[in-house]
Amino acid sequence: MASEISFRAQVIMREQQELYGYWRACAQSRPLPSRFDIDPIAIPHLLSGLSLLDCGDDLESLRYRLAGTRVGEIYGAEITGRAVFDIGFQHKRDYWRTVYRSVIEDQLPMQGTVRGPAAGREHLLLIWLRLPLSGLSGKVERILGYDAAVPATFAHGAPQAHIVGERVEKRRARL
Repeated sequence: MASEISFRAQVIMREQQELYGYWRACAQSRPLPSRFDIDPIAIPHLLSGLSLLDCGDDLESLRYRLAGTRVGEIYGAEITGRAVFDIGFQHKRDYWRTVYRSVIEDQLPMQGTVRGPAAGREHLLLIWLRLPLSGLSGKVERILGYDAAVPATFAHGAPQAHIVGERVEKRRARL
């Protein structure tokens, strides 16, 4: 219970708080909602920032099943159907591997901020949320994501939190 309260307190965007609340409500008394519990019609105002990722046998097979229009704008390209690690993470590849490994293997919701979500996008500060969805096997088969971005100059001089697992590292945003 304490970790859920802590997680909720760290989710800074109203839309992400709303999506997290919806995700928890869909789970009912289970630890995770099923991918069949999520109904996009229930959250139409969030659709442009949503993504749905298919999990495969390993992290390299993680693929964007669907990505809202704003998600494509953030990454600078249409990413629906593309493998997650083919969209140009470059020096942030290990960061994202750690995030997705925690979501899939540990079945943990994750959230955080990162400057430059992909190559050539360093002018953006990405505020992201990733929520695991179970399949029939009980394992995580899909990931529900929500992405928003602000200009990186917006965070100039403000603490920037990078969240990996339950560890929070605070540092000054650098331009």
